[in-house]
Amino acid sequence: MVRFKFPTAYTILFSLIILMAGLTWIIPAGQYEMALNEELGRDVPVAGTYHLIEPNRQGPIDVLMAPINGFYDNETGEARAVDVAVFVLIIGAFIAVTTKSGALDAGITRSIAGLKGREKWIIPILMGLFAIGGTTYGMAEETLAFYAVLIPVMIAAGYDALTGVAIVMVGAGIGVLGSTINPFSTVIAADAAGVNFIEGIWLRIIILVAGWALCTAYVMRYAAKVKRDPSASLVADLKESNEKHFLGHDQAEKEIPQLTGQRKLILLIFCLTFIVLIYGVAIVGWWMAEMGALFLGATILIGLIARMNEEELTGTIIDGARDLLGVAIIIALARGIVVIMDQGNITPTILHAAEVSIKDVSEYAFINGVYWIEMLMSLVVPSSSGLAVLSMPIMAPLSDFAGVDRSLVVTAFQSACGLPNLITPTSGVVMGGLVLGRVSYGRWFKFMWPLILMLIVLVTIVLNVGILIG
Repeated sequence: MVRFKFPTAYTILFSLIILMAGLTWIIPAGQYEMALNEELGRDVPVAGTYHLIEPNRQGPIDVLMAPINGFYDNETGEARAVDVAVFVLIIGAFIAVTTKSGALDAGITRSIAGLKGREKWIIPILMGLFAIGGTTYGMAEETLAFYAVLIPVMIAAGYDALTGVAIVMVGAGIGVLGSTINPFSTVIAADAAGVNFIEGIWLRIIILVAGWALCTAYVMRYAAKVKRDPSASLVADLKESNEKHFLGHDQAEKEIPQLTGQRKLILLIFCLTFIVLIYGVAIVGWWMAEMGALFLGATILIGLIARMNEEELTGTIIDGARDLLGVAIIIALARGIVVIMDQGNITPTILHAAEVSIKDVSEYAFINGVYWIEMLMSLVVPSSSGLAVLSMPIMAPLSDFAGVDRSLVVTAFQSACGLPNLITPTSGVVMGGLVLGRVSYGRWFKFMWPLILMLIVLVTIVLNVGILIG
């Protein structure tokens, strides 16, 4: 009997590019008239102005060009894929140099020894911190820096690589799903809808807190099961391989380096780098170039403190970047899907079909319809800011006719677009994180689908309560 093997992330994404190109031959091309929104500083669609245009069907050359164009395209409002890819390569160098110094091995060993019997409390604390990042500033690409740090800690604590991936991706993801003041999701959506983003914030806080509790309990339950029985891990067959990859050795082999004063200083710089990263992004307004410069500077400083010679330091930097080259390719492939859809002009047609489907329905049917439409749209437009600018000028005016408060439509939008971004293969952050964690998409989906269903139920209840008391 031949056992089905789920294809790699590269195959999945390239197949989606081909699928989207095929859809440009089936779905009519269309456009909305655009008008400048001065508050957003960009053009937005005008409701009721959709019209068909000449098709721009995508062929084999367009498919091959999509990942290349994906590196440079930034029409979605996100950073260009090439900026994110360069940042990822620098992160690889940063982790490699720190690991080479022996400081990570020594620090992880000391931390686990200090937490003996209390390791499980790492999970809710870290997921809470990532959720704060998600709800306040839409933490996404920044999470790519944390996988190589946390996964070794989880493995050394007796858990598995998937637990480490879940802490980062689900933690930040539930924060984005429960966005309260996230400027890239809630604030842009509220501005596009013509309401103050503070309106309806209490419903978003309920989604955030309840969602964090639900997700934390789910991840802790899985982690406890793996610790009791390692064969219960969804990546059990990779246990030895992951220990060698993330810890640099089998746990039963190789003497762990001592935590010397030199290594303590390296770990201090290592931790300060992440603190400065969060401050720079959340307060100063840094983006990929500044973040990359920060990690490059920290990499060189750590190499000098570890007394690496020039050849050793540069060689380690190149090796570390090479280890994450696959993640850079994943990011370009994911962005290539959006490029094909935009060039084929089918995204406005999909949005128009959604617009027609929720006209003249009840309040409850309307808000649930908006939720599901935004959820499905975010599968093909993974940028929350891009989707907000695209859909809110259409959905918000419709809510007036349905008798639904526009702030509730914003809540439906931000909770909907946050959900698929926990699993959507069109997101470079999701697929990149899985590659970093050495978790196949099939195993991740198997882990996530029960949690996704529970989150859908939670958000649906909150939205309908919002209609009931609104």
